[in-house]
Amino acid sequence: MRPVSIHGGDSCHNACCLQVKGLSVTAENEPLLQDVDLHIHCGQIVAVIGPNGAGKSTLFRAILGQLPYTGEIRFERAGGKRTRPLVGYVPQSPAFDPGDPVSVLDLFAAAIGSWPVFLPVPKALRRRVLDCLERVHGGELIDKRVGMLSGGELQRVLLAMALEPLPHILILDEPMSGVDIEGERQLMDMLDEIRSTFDLSILLSTHDFATLGQYADKVVLLKKTILKVGTARQVLSSPEFQSVFHLTLGSDGEVQ
Repeated sequence: MRPVSIHGGDSCHNACCLQVKGLSVTAENEPLLQDVDLHIHCGQIVAVIGPNGAGKSTLFRAILGQLPYTGEIRFERAGGKRTRPLVGYVPQSPAFDPGDPVSVLDLFAAAIGSWPVFLPVPKALRRRVLDCLERVHGGELIDKRVGMLSGGELQRVLLAMALEPLPHILILDEPMSGVDIEGERQLMDMLDEIRSTFDLSILLSTHDFATLGQYADKVVLLKKTILKVGTARQVLSSPEFQSVFHLTLGSDGEVQ
């Protein structure tokens, strides 16, 4: 396991940013990522798109320090301050048994307070959990059983957990999975609000091209290496996108 390295410097002109340079990941002599360069400023939403097996989750795991890699991952705080970044992570939606009696409060308290789920949660810890859920407008979910949450509600709970403590970088792996169309819009509105309120970087993978133009500052087309980077319009209308997905999209991200 290799942690994200921290360097000062002027490459971001004293602005907060994450830089990935020449990143390659290999497993059993098979290249999973090759020579990936990526630059994300705090306050940006960057969407990574690509077919299944393109290396999106591998990229995220490398940034999280869960995979060995070659190349460089560098985080710079505003003003050149050198501190290791906090990274919040929302994995692809885990499955919970509908009959599981564990509540959102139990799950959250165990995650952020190491509190045993079989003991009553103290009032102070309940208040802390409620405060975290209210960051994502999910306070009403606190006593709901985890197995009974809808896809959108579960993503909201996982997002609240990833925001405690507040990270510098928030990574979401396929957050739209299992979420209906209305839930997708609500989730993206929430991410837009979060990045503005807390000035953090958001890096997410998605197959929902229709929302990219409205929410993403930058879109990255990945297929083991980066094929195209730019605005949603630039990437979705590019020959590289068409060659990967065999789709022609309109300006709204819908199939023509």
